Amino acid sequence: MPDLVIKNASVPAWGDQLVDIAIEGETIAGVAPSIQADCPVHDAEGLLVAAGLVETHIHLDKSRIIDRCEPETKRLPEAVRRVSDVKHTFTVEDVVARADETVRNAVANGTTRMRTHVEVDPKVGMRGFEGVQEVAKRWKWAIDIEICVFPQEGLTNSPGTDELMVEGLKRGATAVGAAPGYDTDHAGQIRRVFELAREFDVDIDMHLDFGNTPDDLDAILTCELAKEHGYEGRVAIGHATKLSTLSVDKQKEVALRLADAGVAVTVLPATDLFLMGRDQDHNVRRGLVDANMFAEHGCNCSLSTNNILNPFTPYGDCSLIRMANLHANVLQVSHKERLADCFAMLTDRSAKLLNLKDYGIAAGNPADLVIIDAASPADAVARIAQPLAVFKRGRRTVTRTRPELHPPH
Repeated sequence: MPDLVIKNASVPAWGDQLVDIAIEGETIAGVAPSIQADCPVHDAEGLLVAAGLVETHIHLDKSRIIDRCEPETKRLPEAVRRVSDVKHTFTVEDVVARADETVRNAVANGTTRMRTHVEVDPKVGMRGFEGVQEVAKRWKWAIDIEICVFPQEGLTNSPGTDELMVEGLKRGATAVGAAPGYDTDHAGQIRRVFELAREFDVDIDMHLDFGNTPDDLDAILTCELAKEHGYEGRVAIGHATKLSTLSVDKQKEVALRLADAGVAVTVLPATDLFLMGRDQDHNVRRGLVDANMFAEHGCNCSLSTNNILNPFTPYGDCSLIRMANLHANVLQVSHKERLADCFAMLTDRSAKLLNLKDYGIAAGNPADLVIIDAASPADAVARIAQPLAVFKRGRRTVTRTRPELHPPH
């Protein structure tokens, strides 16, 4: 007997037919056009019901530090240096307090699974890692948080960082990352990350090819190593703004190559728009990879948040739907099918990137569900529709009410 039935749900896989979703304990017990059961009912009223949103790329450890960082100098963001200058002020308790508020925002906006990248190096040690691990425990009731440990400021040229990476993997990080753009030996860092991934049997998620020109693409080596080591489907790259500076034909070639190697791409609209094109003072380039086009050429893509209230992105509310809308707006996505694919980059495609085997609205999967004030995925993206209710493992975790207007009588 179900413990709860969500009735009149618009689930994309069922087309125009509304369905009921039966929940038993923490699990989806069944999905059907009509489920009769003597249990509590939540009426979705024909609104969009999706599996919980999936955040594939965020930095909890350095969120909400904008007020302690020095301001920009003219058009030079110098984000890495500005963050680096204050990392010595991070304590475990400080990281917990800041990350806690960021996770609260993400949960309120319908996110039920998350991969956060956490920096380790001699400046910050394991303090960011320990703080984020504590936050993950605190919020287990509402969101599953996994950690990707990575070296923001260099690996081969940063003595002591490799040992901290290994320590993070020993302590439970489920992915290993890279930022070769800040290393004197790009290839050396990438190869070492593949070594660590294989040693600990974890996925790879790298900050790759961030820049204003298409020179010296690290994505090519990444594809080669993914195939060489049998890591197809276990590698993702974030940012990749250099790819947006290629001709369309060249972009399609790279998309096909990434698809062949099973390397996914995460586009980070807010950060990449904020940081790209700083070398221009007019007709400024957008710098966003066209995730729709890449996906249409077989490369799995996700859309994600990256940073909240720090020098990389000095704003943000952790709304993934807002990120999808921003991407669609900047890349001039208008067809309903392509808008719907933007929504998939917050849900099904993101789950695939994280290799989640129990994701989706189907019997036997965890009852992680979000009811969105929209008629369809495309409608949700177009209007930045808000979640009205969120369920994590069958338990309601979020309630949002629609605004009430008070016209004169």
